[in-house]
Amino acid sequence: QVQLVESGGGLVQPGGSLRLSCAASGSIFSIRVMGWYRQAPGKERDLVASATSGGTTNYADSVKGRFTISRDNAKNTVYLQMNSLKPEDTAVYYCYAEVQRRQTSIILMNYWGQGDQVTVSS
Repeated sequence: QVQLVESGGGLVQPGGSLRLSCAASGSIFSIRVMGWYRQAPGKERDLVASATSGGTTNYADSVKGRFTISRDNAKNTVYLQMNSLKPEDTAVYYCYAEVQRRQTSIILMNYWGQGDQVTVSS
């Protein structure tokens, strides 16, 4: 089994910063993709940012220039540095990982973190 544990969310004023962390543990051979999704009340769950094991990153247009995703592959951990936060960034943020669990199997499996509330409000 693979578990993703998130931390770092909370309440912040507009213009402030937060850093989310997500650590994967369990039976892991490699993690091809790690990323962050978010879901605001009444909205769909949307991709915020993702990073491949090779270093390729992607960002939603709404966060480009403000958010930065990074990975520590040795620790199976992904981070999301969120700067210049806006009220519209308020959402539950979910960590995501695409995992190859065994060297002998090329099957990739998807895992989700528990979600972490980020609230941007004055």
